[in-house]
Amino acid sequence: QVQLVESGGGLVQAGGSLRLSCAASGTISSIGSMYWYRQVPGKQRELVAAITSVGATTYADSVKGRSTVSRENAKNTVYLQMNDLKPEDTAVYYCNIIVRANHPSDWRSYWGQGTQVTVSS
Repeated sequence: QVQLVESGGGLVQAGGSLRLSCAASGTISSIGSMYWYRQVPGKQRELVAAITSVGATTYADSVKGRSTVSRENAKNTVYLQMNDLKPEDTAVYYCNIIVRANHPSDWRSYWGQGTQVTVSS
């Protein structure tokens, strides 16, 4: 089994910065792509950023230029640095990690518990 623990959310004023972290632990042989999503009540969960196993990154247009996704493979951890935060960034942020346990073809998707980010104007 694999567990994901998120941290780094909180309350920040507009223009401020936050760094979210998501650490995976458990039976892990390899980690594939790692993702950050966010969700506000009444709306669908949306992809914010992604990073592949070789470090290629993609971003939602809404955060491009203000956010940086990175990973530290030795710690099975993915980060999301968010700068120049806006009130519309307020949401619960979730990490999603693709993990291979033992069998070469047994890749599974795991989700973090979510961390609240609130940006005040």
